[in-house]
Amino acid sequence: MKNIFLLLSFFILLTPIYGQKRVTPPEPFGPLPTQKQLDWHEMQFYAFIHFSLNTFTNKEWGYGDESPQLFDPSDLDVRQWARTAKEAGMKGIILVAKHHDGFCLWPSAYTERSVKNSPWKNGKGDLVKELAAACKEYGLKLGLYLSPWDRNNPDYGKPAYITYFRNQLKELLTNYGDVFEMWFDGANGGDGYYGGANEIRKINTLEYYNWDETYELIYKIAPKTLVWGIGPSEARWIGNEEGYAHETNWSLLRQKDDLAGKVHYTEYMSGHEDGEKWVPGETNVSIRPGWFYHAVEDDKVHTLDEMVDFYYHSIGRNSTFLLNIPPDKRGLIHENDIQRLKEYAAIIKKDFKTEVLAKSKVSASNWRGNSTEYAAKNTIDGNKETYWATDDNVKKASILFTFKKPTAFNRILLQEYIKLGQRVKVFTVEAKVDGEWQTIANETTIGYKRILRTKRVTASALRINITDSKSSIVISNIQAFNAPTFVRMPAVQRDKNGMVSMDSEAENTIYYTLDGTKPTAKSFKYSGSFKYDKAVEIKAISLHNKEKISSAIRIVKYGVSKENWKIVSASSGDLKTVNKIIDGNPGTTWGFEEDVNQHAQEVIIDLGNEITIKGFTYTPQQVGNPLNLISNYEFYSSIDGKIWTKQSEGEYSNIKNNPIEQIKTFDPVRTRYLRFVAKSGLDRCKTVTIGELSIVE
Repeated sequence: MKNIFLLLSFFILLTPIYGQKRVTPPEPFGPLPTQKQLDWHEMQFYAFIHFSLNTFTNKEWGYGDESPQLFDPSDLDVRQWARTAKEAGMKGIILVAKHHDGFCLWPSAYTERSVKNSPWKNGKGDLVKELAAACKEYGLKLGLYLSPWDRNNPDYGKPAYITYFRNQLKELLTNYGDVFEMWFDGANGGDGYYGGANEIRKINTLEYYNWDETYELIYKIAPKTLVWGIGPSEARWIGNEEGYAHETNWSLLRQKDDLAGKVHYTEYMSGHEDGEKWVPGETNVSIRPGWFYHAVEDDKVHTLDEMVDFYYHSIGRNSTFLLNIPPDKRGLIHENDIQRLKEYAAIIKKDFKTEVLAKSKVSASNWRGNSTEYAAKNTIDGNKETYWATDDNVKKASILFTFKKPTAFNRILLQEYIKLGQRVKVFTVEAKVDGEWQTIANETTIGYKRILRTKRVTASALRINITDSKSSIVISNIQAFNAPTFVRMPAVQRDKNGMVSMDSEAENTIYYTLDGTKPTAKSFKYSGSFKYDKAVEIKAISLHNKEKISSAIRIVKYGVSKENWKIVSASSGDLKTVNKIIDGNPGTTWGFEEDVNQHAQEVIIDLGNEITIKGFTYTPQQVGNPLNLISNYEFYSSIDGKIWTKQSEGEYSNIKNNPIEQIKTFDPVRTRYLRFVAKSGLDRCKTVTIGELSIVE
């Protein structure tokens, strides 16, 4: 009898808990991601591989007339590619299976322009197949790029090419296993070989390919494949090839307007708050200036500072990060690229090693129905399927994390539960330091993931205030980290007259060398600008004054200064203005005043004396819209300024998306005079500009 009484008492005590009315979850709000897109968001970081005929012709865009016999890597090892990607923390590889010149890295049944007619493996190779196997071995997902444009195919621009294009899609999506992403870019139509026609073929990108039908074909064959790029895509370009998304970044897009040509590509950096479809951004950049390998860029791999910034400006801004690592002529990722990836991966690993919120006490100003199911503690439980949610009418709320003792941190990571939509519009972050609240961040969107780099604070509490949201607040994860101090490299510049200047953050001291040796605290200490007009390799570091932590080494190379350079003549403009292109400052520009598409424009430069050069560089205008870019050029040399020898000519391919210093090399030549000719402007612009012209010695 006594046992029955105890059992009844226990049941009575539990009845209020199990008998309470369950609080309903928040309703989904706005466009939502598909399961395929959710899986894609979690990829976060993956590689791009540009490797084709361009690797062997030293081009960015092939014209379409290059022989397949040129494709002959000596030591091709796709397992090295996969291993490099895996060790860098990547989760997949997107291979350029066919670029604009039409050469296929698989033995396509629909063209002779493929690896089957190359010397590589006596025409028996299939690079796509090999990479698919390597990805499987290393636990990576495979993605593929198939250029919609084909500068070789004689039918390009005609209906027959669409059949060809779709047939190749079928090959790629049926013969190599699952493809996590199919990549189409916007370079479509223009000049090309086209089977010997050697002409310009213009097409309407949105209409020619009949993208709705093409996408339907893809989804029928490969329903797990996410399609990126032009057409009704499931993910979007971020609007630049410089490695950053905007701080405000919605995973939404007004795609109907986009497909009607009403959205400018610069809007892709932020997406649209009122977008009707979930189309998240993918941030792409190459580890080098070019997308294909060029030996001249071996010492131009992006710096560690830049690589770390890419991470925080892509993954840290609600985007995925697609990093291009182009194999060289051997068929291997170059040693310099691998070294930089190792340095980068080590920094990111250290930044997120020490998490500090998991053991804090957490509370919120509002949580849905006062139910523990939606309480603030869900943000630190490590479960991505639980979340803190507010009541339906609450679009402003705060979440508070209180530490047992003052705790240092300088990184904040936040994630919305995007299965219910992206909602947060504005939020602030506060830290309680010595009893006083300090605002350490004012931000906008969150989305799948937002990571803030803040000043290091030692605080007794952390508070995040959602000050505006499109609907009730739904946050699945909040973390804070105490990342090691990251010391940025110093900036180094040299002007036309050989004056060298350096700059670093206030808490640092700069040390440098001029003889190519590694700088240390015992090297030259920078105290002000100095003149050095000879050819030199400057290496410099910043050293943190308190922590004695060094930055990575800044390496810059200069030839003999331009002090003796003079403008002999120019097609237009006064010589004082034209001098801006040889003043050592790419930020100052000069533009031709005449229509470059009607009459080629040129400038002639006197170097002051005879020297040996092996190339030249053209740096476009860096600020403004439009940038007035040169698309085609000619370059001549002369000993006397009268008899000229053409050293280089061609196009600046992809300069629209990559308006950085353009490097052209040739066999060494002795010269005193240079003649640079702008043949035409990009997109038929009448005026073209030059930021700087330099030589490669």
